[in-house]
Amino acid sequence: MTGDRRAIGYGLGAVGLWSTVATAFKVALDQMSPLMLMCIASVVSWALIGALVLYRGEGRLALRSGWRTAAWAGLMNPVAYYLVLFAAYDRLPGQEAMALNYTWALTMAFLAVPILGQRLTRMDVLAGLIAYAGVWVIATRGQVIDVNFADPLGVGLALVSTLIWALYWLLNTRDHRPPLVAQWQNFSVGVPVLFLLLLLGPDMEWVGMTGLAAGVYVGLFEMGIAFVFWQLAMHTVSRTARISNLIFLSPPISLLLLFFIVGEPILPSTLVGLVLILGGLGLQQRQKAPAAASAQQ
Repeated sequence: MTGDRRAIGYGLGAVGLWSTVATAFKVALDQMSPLMLMCIASVVSWALIGALVLYRGEGRLALRSGWRTAAWAGLMNPVAYYLVLFAAYDRLPGQEAMALNYTWALTMAFLAVPILGQRLTRMDVLAGLIAYAGVWVIATRGQVIDVNFADPLGVGLALVSTLIWALYWLLNTRDHRPPLVAQWQNFSVGVPVLFLLLLLGPDMEWVGMTGLAAGVYVGLFEMGIAFVFWQLAMHTVSRTARISNLIFLSPPISLLLLFFIVGEPILPSTLVGLVLILGGLGLQQRQKAPAAASAQQ
């Protein structure tokens, strides 16, 4: 029971940090381009996770093996996923990009059918219909019949980010690298690619201390410490179901932070859409929790 309490503490720490990132993204992107933010945040995260790898005595392992997997995994995460996600945040209100990003779990369930040969249940289909009805509400900002998308490209980018993230985790089901080693290797591949893109493009510029601080915050907490906390929670808890529902605390906290810090008015369409998305995710988790529990008891 002590281990579970510690795991819940780690999980709450991760969720608390994730709740701040939508605000951090908007503050940072007000100062710089998505690519510049990506470069700053990735270097910070690479350094932090590298220090943790050395502390755990996994430095030799990180240098010796796993690079063949890192070659493609690093291009997906951090490069492709975060560039697309930041581009979505750059175009959409933070509340909309954040809510749409939460559909990645449903995207993963649907992609697992062709990739892993899994079957969809009726509950999966129902959960998908409910959640993507929420996507429709958010994308049209409540004008569900007029079909007048406020920012089709921004919505598309947010949904593509869920596709990349879901594909990344599905393809990593056969990745046997330790989590911190894998993350460090992926960033070791991704950072040079990002800086090459930055050098070849028009986005190289000094972003000021506010922008730099925001970029460091994103790399340190969203890509770094929150990841470590969640990994610790997953490895400490007796049953995954005990912490999996904690993630539902993040969206309402994110909305409040966006309102008070960024000054975004909370749109009624976002609230309705978010309730539908979280409702769909809740249905999906509810059907899988008993199976997961029995497998781990």
